[in-house]
Amino acid sequence: MIENLNGKIRKYTKNKLSFPSDQAVMKSVYLALREATKKWSMPIQNWRIILNQVLVIFEKRVQL
Repeated sequence: MIENLNGKIRKYTKNKLSFPSDQAVMKSVYLALREATKKWSMPIQNWRIILNQVLVIFEKRVQL
């Protein structure tokens, strides 16, 4: 599942040779994720456990 998502992000961003800023990269990845999630039909199993682990590991990066 993660490799599939990475492929979608790569597909969405590979047309650009360079980005003018880090924010441009973030916007591009955000749009790729947004397009990918439109096709998701099943809920992610154990999402609460996964989210808690991500919050512990990346507490300084993730803001809810």
